[in-house]
Amino acid sequence: MWELAISVGSQNLDVAKFIYQTLKSKTSDLGSVVTCYEEFENFFILFGCPKENQVQASDEIEKCIIKAICNFYKERYLSQHLHLPTHENISLTAFKKALINFDKETDFYIISKNLQLDKNLYLDAFYSFKLKALREKWSELVALANENSDYLVSNEAFFDLLKFLIDNLEICEDEINVFEDENGYFIKASNEDLPHESLSKEGLVSSLIELCPKKINLFCRSDDNTAGFLSKIFEERINVCYNKNLEKMDKFSVLK
Repeated sequence: MWELAISVGSQNLDVAKFIYQTLKSKTSDLGSVVTCYEEFENFFILFGCPKENQVQASDEIEKCIIKAICNFYKERYLSQHLHLPTHENISLTAFKKALINFDKETDFYIISKNLQLDKNLYLDAFYSFKLKALREKWSELVALANENSDYLVSNEAFFDLLKFLIDNLEICEDEINVFEDENGYFIKASNEDLPHESLSKEGLVSSLIELCPKKINLFCRSDDNTAGFLSKIFEERINVCYNKNLEKMDKFSVLK
């Protein structure tokens, strides 16, 4: 049996939940056992699998750890250091999400180069002491945005930079369908990691920027202002289908 213990501070409950749930779902076919517990203000995720599945399991764990750092830790870093002029919440959400995903390949490389899966991985310590180069890279991105904050007061300049960031993100999906009903928005695509629950406007914008598809088909009500915002940042990549009675339709029949 190959075993690994991953620990994070109690202030990072969302990180612990993400790692635990991801490993449970991604390694279930490897004969793995995944448990978690809290002790001494730390959350511990314990992982075990047969020795013959160690290579595959290590690959899934590495991808999970990298994603946790690039999403949760980077978002907190940006929130602490980024100083942007006041804009609508949905616009700031989109801008921050675009920065999180900008040059993601290099972020992945830096983390992977420094990551070693021994018996114990103290994630907060790994981030603090082994990923200085990663934070320096993020610092340069933040400094560039902060130095141009006066310029970004203008809506036109703000959206020009936002569209530039989105246009330079890695394409992760060819085509995505989005459906709106009275509960929110639902995404249908080939990506198995997509949330199955309804999304808020901000949640939808964040998900679409992370996936950065070549084409978006948005089925929404005619009074939906989210379509206008998405059309502004994705431009020709989005196809909007308005229907006032859309909430009465079955989303799965619409998205087939």
